[in-house]
Amino acid sequence: MKKKIGIIWYGELDSTNSELQRHITDFDNLSVVAAESQTMGRGQRGNRWFSAPGENLTFSILVRFGEDGIAELPIKKQHVLNLLVPLSVASFLRKHGISSSVKWPNDIYVRNRKICGILIENSERNSLVHTSIIGIGLNVNQTLFPETANAVSMKQITGEDLDLKTALEEFTAIFSAYLEKLGTQSFKEEYDSLLFRKDRRFPYEDYIRNVRFEGTIKGVAEDGRLKVEDGNGEIRLYGFKEIGHIL
Repeated sequence: MKKKIGIIWYGELDSTNSELQRHITDFDNLSVVAAESQTMGRGQRGNRWFSAPGENLTFSILVRFGEDGIAELPIKKQHVLNLLVPLSVASFLRKHGISSSVKWPNDIYVRNRKICGILIENSERNSLVHTSIIGIGLNVNQTLFPETANAVSMKQITGEDLDLKTALEEFTAIFSAYLEKLGTQSFKEEYDSLLFRKDRRFPYEDYIRNVRFEGTIKGVAEDGRLKVEDGNGEIRLYGFKEIGHIL
């Protein structure tokens, strides 16, 4: 990869994803926009992402595929980002002595609590992913969360405070190393090994059939859908918003 990731810090933004989207033509490839505070942080399914100001990492990365040594990414393979990005976060956490798992498609959990949320927004051009804005919210130094939040932070696990700017530089180096492997390496096996609740029976909500059922996650299919074995031994495939974990 030819370009070094550049990080731009802001005191406060509505959303780092939104900031990149508003000025996408002004930012260099692999720019990172980070904010000490987000007033309208966004998560999956339109959820808000709440983070104590100055205590966590809230940032977004702009990737233009097919430029600066980054491989092209066909739209039909855009799900690979849901493997690559969580693996980067899990690797970063592992370097700090924290074992994590990936709650499909891309939330990061430590045991049964969420430590990181990821929001990936892609644009298309000629059947290829043209740009990707990868938003990440990682709980780092925060120790007090709302009672309704099923959250945990790195500090709660390790007892250590991290310098956020140093931590972000460390993460972006790990992410860059994974991005370099795009197009030449499959991330499926490594991703499957980290899947939350894999090979154990748990209840799930099937939004297609509008039923609850007991199932066992077996991995992801080649197209990125989640493979779940139901009580009859049948493998069912689920896309985004088609299945819900019951925690």
